[in-house]
Amino acid sequence: MKRIGILSDTHSCWDDRYAAHFKDCDEIWHCGDVGDIDIIKRLEGIAPVVRAVRGNIDHGDVCRRCPEVEIFSVEGFNVLLTHIGGYPGKYAPGIKQTLIENHINLMVCGHSHILKVMPDPQLGLLHINPGAAGYHGWQRERTLIRLVLDSGEASTLEVIELGKIKI
Repeated sequence: MKRIGILSDTHSCWDDRYAAHFKDCDEIWHCGDVGDIDIIKRLEGIAPVVRAVRGNIDHGDVCRRCPEVEIFSVEGFNVLLTHIGGYPGKYAPGIKQTLIENHINLMVCGHSHILKVMPDPQLGLLHINPGAAGYHGWQRERTLIRLVLDSGEASTLEVIELGKIKI
């Protein structure tokens, strides 16, 4: 069993509540648009495993540290972690083929700032976009996700709301 914390689009914003909400997680996954490499370093102080990909606003140390795509296995899931991935029915170019070729059954991405959890029955996968954890962007609510993965089963998916943004 692994407890996973998922966030995206921090855009250099650190919030101490990331640590509070992810303190019991085994892994933290950041879906890009990290902003400042210090975000990754601080997340590493919370969980034993931090996986992160770069997004379209990232540069410098973040790009040197974080790949564009991570494909890995954990608790019976083949996971694709990326920033720009789209969603079932509207995948970004090349993503659907990558999902098929790698037998992905959990896709996690960011970019849209739109919280979205949905199945893709055609490909037999679960798609997760945690929304945006930072203040930059047009989202009205900052969000995180916690998820438990256990032997091929996803359970206890929690959406954590960090507060409204005044636009």
